Amino acid sequence: MRRIPSALFLLVALAASSLAADPVRVMTFNIRYGTAGDGENAWPKRQDLVLETIQKFNPDLLGTQEVLAFQADYLSEHLKDYGFVGVGRDDGKRAGEMSAIWFRSSRFKPLDSGTFWLSETPREIGSKSWDAALPRVATWVKLRDELAKKDVIFLNTHWDHVGKRAREEAGKIIHTWMGEKAANLPTIITGDFNVNEDHPGLAALMASPTDALKFYDVYRRVHPEADGEEATFGGFRGRTKGKRIDFILASPSFVPTEATIDRTNKDGRYPSDHYPVTAVLEYKGK
Repeated sequence: MRRIPSALFLLVALAASSLAADPVRVMTFNIRYGTAGDGENAWPKRQDLVLETIQKFNPDLLGTQEVLAFQADYLSEHLKDYGFVGVGRDDGKRAGEMSAIWFRSSRFKPLDSGTFWLSETPREIGSKSWDAALPRVATWVKLRDELAKKDVIFLNTHWDHVGKRAREEAGKIIHTWMGEKAANLPTIITGDFNVNEDHPGLAALMASPTDALKFYDVYRRVHPEADGEEATFGGFRGRTKGKRIDFILASPSFVPTEATIDRTNKDGRYPSDHYPVTAVLEYKGK
């Protein structure tokens, strides 16, 4: 058997060790609020498929949007190995939609968490500003990854569907918060941003002159060329033509190995009007 030269073997070993051995599986999923008058697509008729879709991917970190309290209760009841962070946007408790987070509790230890509002007064519960139609929030959790021995920030959000300025300002607000709380920490952001990838609000969130606050679009990093069939809003109809509005963003501390728009369905029945987006990330270095 041909021997690998020792110098080459060392290079291969170093390259392999540059990525930590414990990938992080991430999912973002707008599950559609459960009181919508969706007829055959109403929540009671699809809640099991939502759960099955989540369990099939088996995420370590799950960011969800349009979650009402009773939907959060249903998912938490069945996602038994997960911790939960989330509050209603109307009262900071259980009223209104949540940008809820679940994290695998056998792997991650929660260190801190919170929610802020995407307004001129982010600490004011239920606040909205500019041309926003509704209060919007970002929910976050600081976690200790016990496998990788690293602290991680995971933030999840849902931007306004009407307010053009509100969406631009949302990116700035989250970026400012990141500068205060998450600089130099491995960070993952998920959300339904209600914008395409070239939107200035998303650019404001992602841009930074230093790696301390820089983020990249995971799906685009894995799939560099847009193919026109990247819609993440399917409207329960299986639509694929269009652009993404649901994103997973990551700091340079992570390297993506997979990214997918998950179009799971059963005989043409979809779990939500959005498709979940998934990614597998590995830590860069140790």
